[in-house]
Amino acid sequence: MSRRRQIYEGKAKILYEGPEPGTLIQYFKDDATAFNAQKKGTISGKGVLNNRISEHVFTLLGGLGIPTHFIRRLNMREQLIRQVEIVPIEVVVRNVAAGSLSKRLGIEEGQQLPRTIIEYYYKDDALGDPMIADEHIACFGWASQEEMNDIADMAVRVNDFLCGLFAGIGIRLVDFKLEFGRLWENDYSRIILADEISPDGCRLWDMTTNEKLDKDRFRRDLGGEAEAYQEVARRLGLLPEGEANSVLDLEEHRQKRGK
Repeated sequence: MSRRRQIYEGKAKILYEGPEPGTLIQYFKDDATAFNAQKKGTISGKGVLNNRISEHVFTLLGGLGIPTHFIRRLNMREQLIRQVEIVPIEVVVRNVAAGSLSKRLGIEEGQQLPRTIIEYYYKDDALGDPMIADEHIACFGWASQEEMNDIADMAVRVNDFLCGLFAGIGIRLVDFKLEFGRLWENDYSRIILADEISPDGCRLWDMTTNEKLDKDRFRRDLGGEAEAYQEVARRLGLLPEGEANSVLDLEEHRQKRGK
């Protein structure tokens, strides 16, 4: 497929004009950022792995009746997606205390939360994606109450499914980020799941060892980022068993770093 006009470039993906009206091509980069892009780097092969993992998860969610922007994967780094108007709210679903929640509330990281928490953040890099409440969303008209009901309902359904999916392969779903968009059909719009679901936006811990299998390895300078992403893909059945470069060996990684 020939390269088309670039529509948007974010920290981890590029969007290009799609082959048909109402479609876009989503390209996954190897770029890695943390702390609102204050820390930048590259994780070799990340874009390929995230493309496959997100395709797999979105396909399974679509089979459950959750509407998504995903149409099909085009190649190793690109997907064909529906064009949506992104709701300017990041939805964070938390099952276990970690990251900013632990820092804000002084809760020990790794503690199971009494109940799942859904948090909202305003999508604005210049402001550092500040945390917001339902009242802010209603006051500034970022989404209607009906849209927020749909978003919350889908977030709960996605969480229930992903917790089971990852538990089945020995991974604890600590927390994750979701984005939603409005799919317009004439004068009517409906909320659908957008963006991606991958180790970039999920905290994934090995159930036995608590080893981090996500972007926290980059955030915290733990190293072994590519191996961790490969391990998630391998456990999901997206990489062949037994390939030396697709098996996570963090002990070997530590030895290489002299730790």
